[in-house]
Amino acid sequence: MSKIKVMTVFGTRPEAIKMAPLVKELEKFPETFESIVCVTAQHREMLDAVLNLFEIKPDYDLNIMKKNQNLWSITSDVLIKMKEVYEEVKPDIVLVHGDTTTSMAAGLSAFYAKIPVGHVEAGLRTNDKYNPFPEEINRVVVDALCEYHFAPTDTSMENLKKAQIPMTHAYKTGNTVIDALLYIVNNKEADISKLGLNPDLRTVLVTAHRRENFGEPIRNICAAIAELVEKNKDIQVIYPVHPNPNITNVVHELLGGKERIILTEPQDYAPFSTLMKKSVMIMTDSGGVQEEAPSLGKPVLVLRRTTERPEAVEYGTVKLVGTETADIVREADKLLNDENAYKKMSEAINPYGDGTASHQIVEILKSVK
Repeated sequence: MSKIKVMTVFGTRPEAIKMAPLVKELEKFPETFESIVCVTAQHREMLDAVLNLFEIKPDYDLNIMKKNQNLWSITSDVLIKMKEVYEEVKPDIVLVHGDTTTSMAAGLSAFYAKIPVGHVEAGLRTNDKYNPFPEEINRVVVDALCEYHFAPTDTSMENLKKAQIPMTHAYKTGNTVIDALLYIVNNKEADISKLGLNPDLRTVLVTAHRRENFGEPIRNICAAIAELVEKNKDIQVIYPVHPNPNITNVVHELLGGKERIILTEPQDYAPFSTLMKKSVMIMTDSGGVQEEAPSLGKPVLVLRRTTERPEAVEYGTVKLVGTETADIVREADKLLNDENAYKKMSEAINPYGDGTASHQIVEILKSVK
C-alpha cells in the first residue's frame, strides 16, 4: 500500500503553533504518511521561532514576506507559488488552518489543482464579513472549497451545517492549539525573568493588534490599561506589542514609561505560554488566546465587538467587552476585585478539547485513500 502524501501549509505564527502538533503527530506514522511541510512565511521571524521551538524543518519555504506587503500581494504570491509546489509534489491531501490569507490562497490554489483540502479549525464564524477583516471571509472561502472539515466544537459543526457544507467528511476534533499549549507548558516552560516582572504584584497580560482595532479602539484600550493600573496598585500589566506601526506607535505614545506597565516585543510561543500561566487574567483581541487561556484557568476579556468563538462566551471562560474604555475598566476591575466573579470564570470548563485533536485528525486521515 502506498503512503498517503499529506502536505501541511501555513505561514503565520498562530498557524504554525496550531499546525505544529499535527505535523509532529503525522511524523509518528512514517509507514502510513509521507508528511511534507510547506511554509509561505507570510510572517517571517515569528514563524521561524515556532518552527525552531517544535523542531520542524520545512520541505518548502516560499519566503513571500516583503516590506509593506498587503492582502493583494500575499494572496497572489501564495496562489501562484503554491501552484508550482503542488505540481512538483502532487500531494494526496493539503491541510490548511483557520482563517489567514495564506490558508485561503493555498486552499484555493489546491482547489484549482483538484487536490483535496482539509481545513483544520473549520466552521468558525462571526457572520460579519468585515469583523474580523479579512479573516471572516478567508475561513468562509476555505470551508466552501475543502473536502475535509476538522471542526473544534459543536458550535463550529453547526455553523458548517448552516452554511450547507456537506457533512460527509466533517468531524468534531477539538482544537490543536490545546495540544500545542499543553505540550509547551508541560515540557518547555520558558525563563521570563528578563522581562522584569515584579513577583509581588499580580500580572495582567494584554495583547491587541487586529486591524479592526487600529485607530480609536487601540487608543481606548491603552486608556483602559492606564486607568486600571492607577486604580489597582497591586497589579502590573505586561503588553507584548505587535510591530505594526498602527499599533506600536500608539501604544508607546500612550503607555511608554508608565509605572507598572511593561511594554515588550512580541514573545515567542514558549515565553508567551509561560506569561499566560503566570498571569492572573488576560485582555486580548487574539482568537487563539481565547482558546488557550481557559486551559490554564485564566479568565479572558475579549477586546472586540464580535468573536468567532461564541462557545467560549457561552461556557463562561471568556467575556466579550469591546473596545470602549469604561467597559474594559469595569469588567477588568470586577475580575481583579470580586473573588466570586473571578472564580466563576477561572473554573469554567474549556470547550476546545482535551489536547488530543491532532491524534484524532491523523486517525481520520488514515482513511482518506
